[in-house]
Amino acid sequence: MTSIAMIEAAAERLQGHARVTPLLSSPFLDEIAGRRVLVKAECLQHTGSFKFRGGWAAVSALPRDALARGVIAYSSGNHAQGVAAAARAHGAPAVIVMPADAPKLKIDNTRALGAEVVLYDRTGGESREAVGASHAEARGLTLIKPYDEPEVIAGQGTCGLEIAAQATAEGVTEGDVLINCGGGGLSSGVALALAARAPGLRVRPVEPEGFDDVARSLAAGEIRSNPAPSGSICDAILTPAPGEITFPIMQAHCGAGLVITEDQAMQAMALAFLRLKIVLEPGGAASLAAALFHGDAIDGDAVIAVVTGGNVDPELFREALTRYG
Repeated sequence: MTSIAMIEAAAERLQGHARVTPLLSSPFLDEIAGRRVLVKAECLQHTGSFKFRGGWAAVSALPRDALARGVIAYSSGNHAQGVAAAARAHGAPAVIVMPADAPKLKIDNTRALGAEVVLYDRTGGESREAVGASHAEARGLTLIKPYDEPEVIAGQGTCGLEIAAQATAEGVTEGDVLINCGGGGLSSGVALALAARAPGLRVRPVEPEGFDDVARSLAAGEIRSNPAPSGSICDAILTPAPGEITFPIMQAHCGAGLVITEDQAMQAMALAFLRLKIVLEPGGAASLAAALFHGDAIDGDAVIAVVTGGNVDPELFREALTRYG
């Protein structure tokens, strides 16, 4: 099980390799939200996503013989790029299993980072877990899961250490920390870090409408699944269900989940660009959408929104700016 000691150890291995991402603000966003909004810009992390943290933490923890054989991961794009970048830096081969309907930009970026990409038919019901396990066994590769992996959770938790320090410097010691949530790796890692370093800050997972498995699971007290594997523009945070490892951590340390619409995500993308000059993909903007448009469900005079991915399709980004810019 991931612990604060593992998160601190991951932070040491990441030092000098991961960016300390900034905490941004804008009076225009504060006015829309009706409270102070601080935006943790993980879209500025290497590979455009916090997933670099978990990828590096997991790859750097492997023994030398495992690195020589190589690693395998499955992902719709951001974990794929994080693992691929970390593997390349460590001189390890990387195989990434990606859905054939993943954004072309993410598939191309993963290949550009030196990884071998294996596509599977997500919409046709093919299992990424089965494809990944088959390749791992046949080729002796170490599987690095996207969220249900202790070292990955520890790597994502390093973002929480930064939030604790940065929020304190801003005079914010109480309130909600909104996090885009798929399987719960970032939410659980940050929640563990905040419980140890800033207990007045509470993680709130954010998901798109129709794919709110974490919110429903937290409300029910048991893991609930999504009815479909895909079908939202927030592809970066679509997962079948919360993780077996991440869910108990979220149960213990997170508040209730929040659910946003695709239109709200698109509007948040446009506002992030216009007011903060950062580029977000829809799933990466969900937390900001919740901060701006779901204020009645948020506690405190200030809210922290962790925006997590900037690997957006150019056409979709232009659409967001056309509609809401």
